[in-house]
Amino acid sequence: GELPPELGNLSNLWFLSLEANDLSGELPPELGNLSNLESLNLRANELSGELPPELGNLSNLAVLYLGANDLSGELPPELGNLSNLTELSLPSNQLTGELPPELGNLSNLEFLDLGDNRLSGEIPPELGNLSNLRLVLSLYNNQLTGEIPPELGNLSNVEFLDLEDNRLSGGIPSELGNLSNLAGLHLSGNELSGCVPASLKDQLDLTISNLGNLTFC
Repeated sequence: GELPPELGNLSNLWFLSLEANDLSGELPPELGNLSNLESLNLRANELSGELPPELGNLSNLAVLYLGANDLSGELPPELGNLSNLTELSLPSNQLTGELPPELGNLSNLEFLDLGDNRLSGEIPPELGNLSNLRLVLSLYNNQLTGEIPPELGNLSNVEFLDLEDNRLSGGIPSELGNLSNLAGLHLSGNELSGCVPASLKDQLDLTISNLGNLTFC
């Protein structure tokens, strides 16, 4: 069944998890009224339609899991208003369009997974502002083009960077050598050239890394 818009009346709700049901239909924009909501988990359903920009009103939201649905359309730039967000997970949907640079405003974000969608355009350099990104930056299996922005080298706490299976081109920015906590790096399935900074050679766990034909400098 569908999510009833009346859920938006639950003004004291702080946790909503309906993971792995058979929910269908669109996300009601009334969810944006849940001003006390801290965690929203609707992953692994059959939800469709676009992400309502009203989700950007959830100023207390820390966790947003909407992966493994059939959501489409573009990522609303209003998501950049979620200043308390620590985890944003939207993989395995049908999301299209470019990554909004406003995502770089999510200063508390520790986990970002937008993999396995149909996102296009270039990786916004503003993602390099996510200084608290600690666990994962995953953009695998999209249609991203252009070069890897050197600003990603500012993500000094990130442990796993997955840019695999896109249409990225150009060289590997030497700034990636600044990722002193990086353990896993996926770059295969692109049109990249050059070499991976030698400073990463000793720290990468090659059992969880996939560099394709790239070698170390």
